[in-house]
Amino acid sequence: MSQNDALATAAHLHVLLRRKTGRVTDTEWMASNIEYAQAMIRFAREKAAADGHQELLPLADRLEMLVMPPRKAPAPPPPEVTPGATPTVPLAAVPAANDVNTRYIGRLR
Repeated sequence: MSQNDALATAAHLHVLLRRKTGRVTDTEWMASNIEYAQAMIRFAREKAAADGHQELLPLADRLEMLVMPPRKAPAPPPPEVTPGATPTVPLAAVPAANDVNTRYIGRLR
């Protein structure tokens, strides 16, 4: 999804908020600033619940999907290490001594 999609959705939400609630918003700021977008999404959802403007909900959901960064899955827990045991490193993780990608001069060129 592009910035254009977020801007278009923010513009549609702006028009509906203006018509239904009288609230004037900044569409460019809504598409580029996460905090402002969250506030306008929250406002649209509150007005939809309180005043019955259900047509605000799909636009609020779409804007949230476009503007909010995707949530990352939680990192897996680290492997358990028993006291006194030495950790093993797989051979694939250790670079070869003559690997061009690991040499300093190889990275400069």
